[in-house]
Amino acid sequence: MNYPYKIPELPYGYGGLEPYIDAATMEIHLTKHHQTYVNKLNDVLAKYPSLQEQPLEDLMRNLNTLEMPDADKTALKNNGGGHLNHSLYWQVMGPEKEVDTALVKDIEMAFGSMEVFKKQITDNALNRFGSGWSWLVKDASGVLKAYSTPNQDSPYLNNDVPIFGIDVWEHAYYLKYQNRRPEYVENWWHALKLI
Repeated sequence: MNYPYKIPELPYGYGGLEPYIDAATMEIHLTKHHQTYVNKLNDVLAKYPSLQEQPLEDLMRNLNTLEMPDADKTALKNNGGGHLNHSLYWQVMGPEKEVDTALVKDIEMAFGSMEVFKKQITDNALNRFGSGWSWLVKDASGVLKAYSTPNQDSPYLNNDVPIFGIDVWEHAYYLKYQNRRPEYVENWWHALKLI
């Protein structure tokens, strides 16, 4: 990913995750919501040519040390996070399972069992007040962790590397599930291709 940023192409069609996530939601989510994050990210970085060549992940990791007004830091955090989070979200889902057996083993070692792990990720998604994400991340020492972040906060802000995240902003599910976040989260596991 390089400046100027662009939304990625989906590795499947808008309807590729049916019946778990509907085509209309996928199209609006990518072409409207994700596109808006990209547009605003490019707008803020246009003011800072020296930052345009730096990896976006590094900008997130070093956000507090960047010399820019607080309003621009907030715009970079929100829209840079939105772009990173969504770019990963599209990639970890798919119409066919592509199970990462090494990841499954690591999850079972870290959490005790796949059932315990799924419950923790699900609970984090359901207990996130308002908008945000439920994450599986790897910290700087290589330890797997599960936690939730508000809004578009990226795990890179914590110096963690996201492995996957469930988007629990209403725009990710409202057309199909309305206010039924638990149903969306339960069905989302079927769209995740990694485990």
